[in-house]
Amino acid sequence: MESRRMNNVNSTLYEQDYYLWLNKTSSLLRDGKLSELDIPNLIEEIEDMGRSERKAVRSNLIVVLMHLLKYKYQPEKRSNSWLLTIFEYRRRLRDDFADSPSLKRYFNEVFEQCYQDARISAALETGLPSEVFPEQSPFTPEETLNADYLPE
Repeated sequence: MESRRMNNVNSTLYEQDYYLWLNKTSSLLRDGKLSELDIPNLIEEIEDMGRSERKAVRSNLIVVLMHLLKYKYQPEKRSNSWLLTIFEYRRRLRDDFADSPSLKRYFNEVFEQCYQDARISAALETGLPSEVFPEQSPFTPEETLNADYLPE
């Protein structure tokens, strides 16, 4: 009965003060007080973390692909800002893969869909017709991540 009451308290805490709930949950885990954990919300948070990691991969990949497209198809507008963006978002992906190597498989799974999103974004940002950008990615996944690769 006591652990059920504690779970209700922790569940209420989750709704009222998320940061405090996180601290309390980590403390309970550290102390091995598993019966006092707010399991439903803990499960939800862990699942959300996985979704957030995948969302970051998609978002970072789209930015890299969009800037590679702009770099390739608007050579007269190339800038250090574009180079910095390509470098920065490749770095983010590299860091994500270093922390969670299994995300590399996800990167490969969503590469083509992300390219389609980047293609539309590049057309909107540049004002060029979407037909200027090929239907299939002119960049391989490896080139997209390669710090030394720039399309000509």
